[in-house]
Amino acid sequence: MSCSARFWGPWVATLVTLLSLQLTFAQDKYPSRTVTFLVPQAAGGANDAIARVIAQKLTEASGQTFLVDNHPGAGGNVGTALVAKSKPDGYTILVTADSAQVINPALYQKTGFDPIKDFDPVTPLAKAGYVVVANPAFPPSNVVELIAYAKARPGEVAYASAGNGTMNHLIGEMLQKAADIKLQHIPYKGAAGAATDVVSGQVPLSVQSTPSSLAFIRAGKLKVIGVVNEKRLAALPDSPTIGETLKGFGATPWYAMFAPTGTPKAVTTWLQVEVNKVLDDHDAIAKLATLGCEPYKGNPDSLNQLVQFDLVRWAKIVKDSGAKVD
Repeated sequence: MSCSARFWGPWVATLVTLLSLQLTFAQDKYPSRTVTFLVPQAAGGANDAIARVIAQKLTEASGQTFLVDNHPGAGGNVGTALVAKSKPDGYTILVTADSAQVINPALYQKTGFDPIKDFDPVTPLAKAGYVVVANPAFPPSNVVELIAYAKARPGEVAYASAGNGTMNHLIGEMLQKAADIKLQHIPYKGAAGAATDVVSGQVPLSVQSTPSSLAFIRAGKLKVIGVVNEKRLAALPDSPTIGETLKGFGATPWYAMFAPTGTPKAVTTWLQVEVNKVLDDHDAIAKLATLGCEPYKGNPDSLNQLVQFDLVRWAKIVKDSGAKVD
């Protein structure tokens, strides 16, 4: 054995032991104080509701407090950037909608964060339902009828969205391209206003998430033209997907949890394991169902792959649509 090996060997062994003890300590002691789930969307939305379900269940299971803090603004960029710059100790965690993480980088010149470099993926949380809905008086009642109706009136049929560059808007652009039709886009400042005006008959069509439209659908105030997701929704089992008519069409928006880059592996592993337990909880599943959402179990690797894939996918859709926010 060389002199250097004899000299450094004990130090290396000691360092490995200390790191191992630190990892074990972090895993055993986390969480030791309040954990904040920062939601970069407004209170009352689907992402906020999902975060609160997860926070409540983790609080009950761990004995420590998990709370939700909303920081909306710039389509989710404000809150997301705050987490990107926060201390990577596991006590500030991002719970976000996919639009902020994988669409905004293509929409904004400056988001204030890098969706890959600034975050360690933790786990997916839920899949959202999206639907194309219409006022009950609107003549078409399915995708085939909508296509025929729109082709006979190019550019005359309007659809309402939650705003330029939002998921609702881009899904509308996807539909036009897939169906080879031309619709008139009317952006609103939020999904609620768009849904309300379709219910009142001010606008005939809208792309909506199930959390913002399910109550109207069940009350008969909106009718479903088609489900945007690749598969039919448990909340609307009798409503066909658009992909059943337009092969290959489909998008399933999602919600997920991310930590600032450099957060201890023991912490992100604890969160991933415990969150997946919550997603198996019957009460949590029922609460998600009331939002028209379904649990989406996964791990850091599967979430990372999802982000990488969707960044490319939505960048192309944004480019094709010509949508810009800046």
